[in-house]
Amino acid sequence: MADPAYTPPKVWKPTESGGKFANINRPTAGARHEKELPQGEHPFQLYSLATPNGVKATVMFEELLEAGHSDADYDAWLIDISEVDQFGSGFTAINPNGKIPALLDRSGNREIRVFESGAILVHLAEKFGKFLPTDHTRVEVLSWLFWQIGSAPFIGGGFGHFYAYAPEKYEYPINRYAMETKRLFDVADKRLGETRFLGGDDYTVADIATAPWLVPFTEGTIYEDAKTFLEIESYENVMRWAGEIAARPGFKRGRAVNRSWGDEDKRLPERHSASDFDGLNLD
Repeated sequence: MADPAYTPPKVWKPTESGGKFANINRPTAGARHEKELPQGEHPFQLYSLATPNGVKATVMFEELLEAGHSDADYDAWLIDISEVDQFGSGFTAINPNGKIPALLDRSGNREIRVFESGAILVHLAEKFGKFLPTDHTRVEVLSWLFWQIGSAPFIGGGFGHFYAYAPEKYEYPINRYAMETKRLFDVADKRLGETRFLGGDDYTVADIATAPWLVPFTEGTIYEDAKTFLEIESYENVMRWAGEIAARPGFKRGRAVNRSWGDEDKRLPERHSASDFDGLNLD
């Protein structure tokens, strides 16, 4: 049966859309309430949630620490988007777009705000000279990084929303975004049939950005039964790459940080010290 026809009005007006996270969405920006952000002792203060975009930042920090950059230590504070923490005055002062993750860098002579996950990855990669090459391969890595950033809305706000979160399931948007999500997996699969990692021979910010989105599909832990629906196991090169990255200690720790759901021994709502991981089961 075809979806019911909808005739748009001449001028759009806000309406309750329903579905998961419906209380978050408004057509305006800026703070909705006064709420200062906490700060810890480390040079970097991260305000986030363990969604795929949030996991990018925590994985980056944990990979830097794993690589021996002890001065990359950080405090990670939970931003509960279901409680609209992202629209508190303190958070929107760092990220006027009201989206996680957001970072306050106090490591230099002045505080620097950094928002948007891609900007955070590039900022940290350049600060520590890690996971972003400086030779001729840099542009290839950046191309794959921005490929992921541009693709994420089709997977999350597109496929994920209409397949798993919308109040009703409609054939047209599910087909539209399933097709695009599979196309993106095919792009990655073809690339990973040529190289070990997205940017080439080395693990880089391109992989750190992309893995939090693609790895859960390979594990069947995102958007209900999307793994079966999209036949994810058919993307053999993505499966190989995802398995390798998911086994990395930095990735294991990073995806647990700012996680407030699931098994208690696999989540760390706030992170302030390496010892906070003691007692967790990250395998």
